[in-house]
Amino acid sequence: MIGMAATAPKPEARGNESRGENRREALLDAAAAMFAAKGFDGTSIRDIAGAVGMLPGSLYYHFKSKEELLLAVYRKGVARFEAAIDEALGRTVAEPWQAIEAACAAHLSILLDGGDYARIVNPEFVRSFPPEMLPVLNAERDRYERHFEKLIAALPLEPGTDRWLFKVSLFGSLNWSQTWYRKGRYTPRDIAAAFIGMLRQPRA
Repeated sequence: MIGMAATAPKPEARGNESRGENRREALLDAAAAMFAAKGFDGTSIRDIAGAVGMLPGSLYYHFKSKEELLLAVYRKGVARFEAAIDEALGRTVAEPWQAIEAACAAHLSILLDGGDYARIVNPEFVRSFPPEMLPVLNAERDRYERHFEKLIAALPLEPGTDRWLFKVSLFGSLNWSQTWYRKGRYTPRDIAAAFIGMLRQPRA
């Protein structure tokens, strides 16, 4: 039996979907800016909706709560880091030290661009969010860090090196750079090369 052909979406339906996605992205950007500037507690749904010319009640069509909106903002921020790393590794040879340095430079390129999403995913800033949100946000962070764990696992480190501590030291250095970095003197690539140079151990 020949099945009936699926009905193609009407042009107006596709247009509504596109407009809905655009409004959602606008809400994410507005929320990211306000959370970064005023904190989670200092930002209201009314503030975010007003920033995009929307009634507060209409925002709930896209997000059920301010907490759900925060999670979406955080995930979008993490996705930016992941995309930068994927692109960097796609241009890098498979040599382990070069790969980890490229990933660090990509991480720093997003972290140090001064953007709202970069600030929101910073561990120091995350501590200001509601405690009940931390487990799910930390799970997103852990998922992102697994990209680095795989790269660190491939490094020819000295026998007995604690690779978890290596990761913690590396991320501590990378993320702390957000507090002192000023454009001009160093590039993200310069900083990544310096950090990896300090952590790198000569083979026996």
